[in-house]
Amino acid sequence: MAVPKKKTSKSRKNMRRAHDFLTAPATSTCPQCKAPKLPHRACGSCGTYKGKEVIPSDNV
Repeated sequence: MAVPKKKTSKSRKNMRRAHDFLTAPATSTCPQCKAPKLPHRACGSCGTYKGKEVIPSDNV
């Protein structure tokens, strides 16, 4: 069984874990209703994408 010869320092341990954190998804604002939405997706509030209604208003 492999056993470390020296103690791993806090600095080295934290440098190894530097990329393991989670990031929040990027959000943009809808130009029609100013609601937050995911980029490159239709707005969940008003159903528009690039100025065109892609989801009918009666379903939203």
